[in-house]
Amino acid sequence: MIILVILASAGPLAGTLAAASGARARQAGWAGAAGAGVAFGSAVYLLVAQLHRAPLRGWGGFLYLDSLSCFFLLTVASVTLLAAVGSVAYLSAEEDSGRLSRFQVRLYFIFFGLFASLMLASLETGNLGLLFVLIEASTLASAGLVGLEARSNSLEAAWKYVIITSFGVTIALAGTLFLFYSASGLHLAPDLALTWPYLFSHAHALAPQSLRLAFLLAVVGYGTKVGLAPMHTWLPDAHAEAPSPASAMLSAALLNTGMYAIIRFLAIARAGLGGSFPRGVLLAFGFASIVIGVLFMVRRGNFKRMFAYSSVEHMGIIAVALGFGGVLGLYGALLQILNHAIAKSVLFLSSGDVALRYKTREAAGVRGLLAAVPFTGGALLLASFAVLGSPPFGLFLSELTIVRAGFADANPVFPLLLLALLGIAFVAMARTTTGMVTGEASPSPSPYRGRGAAVAAVAPLAVGLAALLVLGLWIPAGLDTVIRHSMAVLS
Repeated sequence: MIILVILASAGPLAGTLAAASGARARQAGWAGAAGAGVAFGSAVYLLVAQLHRAPLRGWGGFLYLDSLSCFFLLTVASVTLLAAVGSVAYLSAEEDSGRLSRFQVRLYFIFFGLFASLMLASLETGNLGLLFVLIEASTLASAGLVGLEARSNSLEAAWKYVIITSFGVTIALAGTLFLFYSASGLHLAPDLALTWPYLFSHAHALAPQSLRLAFLLAVVGYGTKVGLAPMHTWLPDAHAEAPSPASAMLSAALLNTGMYAIIRFLAIARAGLGGSFPRGVLLAFGFASIVIGVLFMVRRGNFKRMFAYSSVEHMGIIAVALGFGGVLGLYGALLQILNHAIAKSVLFLSSGDVALRYKTREAAGVRGLLAAVPFTGGALLLASFAVLGSPPFGLFLSELTIVRAGFADANPVFPLLLLALLGIAFVAMARTTTGMVTGEASPSPSPYRGRGAAVAAVAPLAVGLAALLVLGLWIPAGLDTVIRHSMAVLS
C-alpha cells in the first residue's frame, strides 16, 4: 500500500525527469502523461481500498489517508491526467511554431510534474504543518508555469501570483500555529500536536478563542490559494497568462487543494466551536466570491480571464455549500468539487486549442467555431454550459443539491440570492461563448503536426465531456459511497 501512496504522488515526475534529460515536447509530454496515468490508477486503487479499511497512517502522522483524502486525491489525479495529455498537443504546437523555445518547453514539463506531484503529496499527509509546506512549495513550482512565456504580462502575473499567494499561505501558517497553541493544554506528543485526526478527536478540549482565530486565519490564508474574494486578485491574471493546460491545473487542481485544507480546518472548528461561527465565515466569503465572479463575468474580453472569474464564482459556491452544512450541503459541496474540476479542465483545454488556432485570447476575435472547428467549438460550448449548471451535466445536479441544502436551512434568503446570482452568471457567460461558436467562420488552420498530437488534443475533451454527462444523469453507486464516507469523516 505504501508503494501505491508513493506512486500516486510521484507519478507525474516522469515528465519532469524526461524533460530534465533533454527530451523534446512530445517525448516529455507522453512520459508525463504516462506518469499521470500511474498516479490516477494508484489513486483509484487507494480510494477503493480505503472504503473498507481504517485510515492509512504512518511516519509519525505525516502520512494519513482516509476517504476524504482519497476523494480529493482522485479528483486532482483526474485533472492531472487530462491536463498532461492535453499538454502533449499544446506544447508540441507551441514548440513547432517557434512561439516557445525548446528550453521553455523543457521548463514547462519540469515545473508541471513538480507542481502536480506536490499537490498530490499534500493530500496524503495528516500533519497540518507539512500540509502548509507542500502547498507553499506548489506555489513556487506553478509560478514557473504562469510566467513561462516570458512576456511582460506573464511575468507580472507570475510575480503577482507568488507574492499574493505566498502572503496568504503565510497567514494560513499563523492559523496553524494558533491551532497548535489551542491544543497546548492537551499534552499531546510532539508528533501528534499538528496531526489533524488527533486534533479533530480532541476538538472539544481545544481553547475556543484560539481555535476561532485559527479557523478564520486558515480561511483567509488558504482562501487566497482557493481564490475566495477579496483575496482572489492573482487568479484572473495567472489563469489568463499561463499555457492553457497549466490554467486547467490551476483552476481544477490547485484551487481544490486549497479547499481541502479549509475543509480539514472546518471539521476541527465545527467539532470544537459548533456550527454557528464557521457557517458565518464561510457564507460571508462564499457570497462575496460569487458576487465578484459574476460581476466580472459580465465584462467581455479575454475569454480565459472570464473562465478564471467563473472559478472564483464556483469556489464561492462550494464555500456556501459548506456553510449551509448538513447532509445536503456537504454532499453538494463534494459533488460540486468533482464536477467543477472536470468541467473547468475541458473548458481551459478547449480554449487552448482556440488560442492556438486564432492566435488570440480575446473573445471578440473568435467567431464561427462550430463551423470552422466543429469538435473544439462543440466542446467549448458544451463545457461552458456544463460550468453554468445546465442539465443534463453534473454541475446541474450538484448546484441543485446545494440550493436544496439552503432551503433546508429554514432561511430562504441565502438560497434565493444564490439562484439569482447563478442566473446572472448564466446569461453573462453564455452570451460570450455562444458568440464565439456562432457566426461566420474564419480560417483556422490546425496547429498540430502528426496524428498523435491531434489525438492528444481531442481525447481529454471527449473523456471529460462524457464524464460530465454521466455524472449529470447517474451517480454511480461507488461514487455515492465515496462521497458519503467522506462526509462521515467530517462529522
